[in-house]
Amino acid sequence: MIALVTGASSGIGEATARRIAREPDWDLVLVARREERLRALADELGGATVVAADLVEPDAPAKVREVLEREHGGRLHLLVNNAGGAWRGRFDEGGWADVQRHMELNFDAVCRLTEALLPMLRASAPSSIVNVSSTAGRVGRPNSGAYSASKFALAGWSDALCLEERSHGVHVGLVLPGFVATEGFPQRELLERRATRWLVSSPDKVAEAIWQAGPGGKAERYVPRAYWLVPALRALAPPLVRRAQADRRGLTPSTRRDAE
Repeated sequence: MIALVTGASSGIGEATARRIAREPDWDLVLVARREERLRALADELGGATVVAADLVEPDAPAKVREVLEREHGGRLHLLVNNAGGAWRGRFDEGGWADVQRHMELNFDAVCRLTEALLPMLRASAPSSIVNVSSTAGRVGRPNSGAYSASKFALAGWSDALCLEERSHGVHVGLVLPGFVATEGFPQRELLERRATRWLVSSPDKVAEAIWQAGPGGKAERYVPRAYWLVPALRALAPPLVRRAQADRRGLTPSTRRDAE
């Protein structure tokens, strides 16, 4: 069985690679920009195929596909679209350019890679795709509207893709983390306060949710699970959620590109 994880050089992607490596009969393909980090992880896990690529580059999907064809006979049973990033900022500061760079990495790159690898996933069925969105992909927050827009797009597209690919034997799962402490999203503001420390989860917990949403066949997972209450409340009482968000304006992602 072949699993491909993007953004595997750190954070959630690295934790996901470690989680999959515990399963028997699975071979890993690790994708990220930082080749040295990928090779160190591959050696630690006892071997894995490494693809150093920036997924926003036009030739990246073809490069990944060629490696899968050459090294694994075109087989692919699990695609984890995890690589992503966030840049803090208001719309009146960053404008369309900020929206564009979020969409290019968090949505466009995911769609392009999935398009390139979908024939392999169908041919290898039963197989699965896991798209890592965010709780911010169901509920927008101040100072991170562009990030939320890209993750909203990813969540909506995943819902549709799940229905479209079911007949082809390809399951599409969605993982929506809340605040997770990673290299790209250190969450220092939350961890420094006792009152908010409990809001921060770990990459290992997200990795377990990814496994459940992939081979485990679950439709979607929030991490922590209680976070599903936030979008539910947003749907039922939008004014209440907006007032609460206005009181917690500091709870926004770090300005970093994560896990590549």
